[in-house]
Amino acid sequence: MTDPLRFRITALPAEEFAPLFRLSDTELRSRGMLRMVADAKPGFPCRVSLEDAEVGETVILLPFVHHRTESPYRASGPIFVRECAATAAPDVDEVPDAVRTRLLSVRAYDAEGMMVRSEVVEGNELADCARRHFADPSVAALHVHNARAGCYSCRIERA
Repeated sequence: MTDPLRFRITALPAEEFAPLFRLSDTELRSRGMLRMVADAKPGFPCRVSLEDAEVGETVILLPFVHHRTESPYRASGPIFVRECAATAAPDVDEVPDAVRTRLLSVRAYDAEGMMVRSEVVEGNELADCARRHFADPSVAALHVHNARAGCYSCRIERA
């Protein structure tokens, strides 16, 4: 039997964003996107690699619909994607450094996409937070955001 409190963080798929890097800056702007060069680390957390971009690395800042639901909680938020990012695949119960080192807003959703719980935690408390939320059988998934900047960070599912 699987442990219902174990979790897995899922990153966004690299192939979804790779074509954006072939667009011109004008084409990106017409889609509400911006090509940038990271000038600090940390500061440009990639949602594909779940790592902060290195200084000098090219990223795209774009709006992303992260909660595709027909509920009132349908949501989008800004994300960064690194140009040569590979899709991260964290181990069960692993919290990547780029997530663990930030203040986070955690939102728990049921199977119908309705928010049932939420809290703000330090990233180094995320594993315990996920287990607390998954102790509630109505929680289907968690969405994590950077609490300060509001950017979407990642999704957490039961392992």
